[in-house]
Amino acid sequence: MQARMLLVEDDAALAELLTYHFKREEFAVTHTSDGEEALLLAKEATPDIVLLDWMVEGLSGLEVCRRLRRMPETANIPIIMLTARGEEEDRVRGLETGADDYVTKPFSPRELVARVQAVLRRVRPALAGEQLSYADIEMDTVGHKVKRGGKTLQLGPTEFRLLKHFLEHPGWVFSRERLLDAVWGHGSDIELRTVDVHIRRLRKGINIDGTRDIIRTVRSAGYALDSGD
Repeated sequence: MQARMLLVEDDAALAELLTYHFKREEFAVTHTSDGEEALLLAKEATPDIVLLDWMVEGLSGLEVCRRLRRMPETANIPIIMLTARGEEEDRVRGLETGADDYVTKPFSPRELVARVQAVLRRVRPALAGEQLSYADIEMDTVGHKVKRGGKTLQLGPTEFRLLKHFLEHPGWVFSRERLLDAVWGHGSDIELRTVDVHIRRLRKGINIDGTRDIIRTVRSAGYALDSGD
C-alpha cells in the first residue's frame, strides 16, 4: 500500500530532492511551501505522515504542527519536523507541540527515508499490506476475519472497525471523542458512553479462553491496545 506524505518545505531545492527520494521509495508526495495551504491539504486528503519544516511561509511549522494535532482528521498522524535549529530547547518545543520526531539540517535524505519508514512501521502497520497483527491477534482486512492464537473470533461490524483502528495504532491512547471520529465518523451524534459499550463488547469478543485483556483503559484519557509486554 502506497504511503501518502505531505511535505511542507519552502526550500525549493530541498523539497525537490526529498520528493525524488521518497517517490523512488513509492511514496505519494504532496508538497507545499505554505503553512496555511498545508492545513487545507491535510484536511482534504489525510496523509499518512507529515514532513514539516520549522520555518515555512505563512504559519510557522510549530503552529502548523499544533493545529494538525487539534484537527480530528490529523490528530494521530505522525509528524516529523525538519529544522536548522539544533538547540535542545528548540527540539523540546517541537516535541511538546506534538511532533513525533525531529531531524536537524543538514541531514542525509537516505537516513530521513529510513526514519520515516521506521515511524510508519511502528504507528501504521496497515501500510504494510492487508494483514494487521499485534501480539497474538491477526486481522484480514479484506476477508473481514479476526483470529487470536489461531482461533477465529466473532466480532460485530463496529467492534471490527474499533479493533482495526487499534491495530493500526498499537500503543496509542485514544480518547472517546477520537474513537467516535475514527470509527463512527465526523459529526456523529452518538453519545460518548456508546464507545464504552462497544469497548466492552470488543473485550468480550477478543478475550477468549482466559487470554490477557489487551485493551487498556487509561484513566481520564481513553483506551489503548497494549499487550503489557
